[in-house]
Amino acid sequence: MSVNLDTLAIDDGDAFYEALRVLHDGKTPHESAVLNFRIILLLANQVGDEALQEILRVATASE
Repeated sequence: MSVNLDTLAIDDGDAFYEALRVLHDGKTPHESAVLNFRIILLLANQVGDEALQEILRVATASE
């Protein structure tokens, strides 16, 4: 599995970003961190093990 870094898989990235931003409105830093953690776990469950390992590799390689 290779991570798609070249093509957007989201039809409207700006709308997604805005929806994500609105979710965080009025939250404390701790509440926002908890929300982010929940979102990450839900997305991870959708992606699956093989893709997750590749995503973690790519994410840490760019540090």
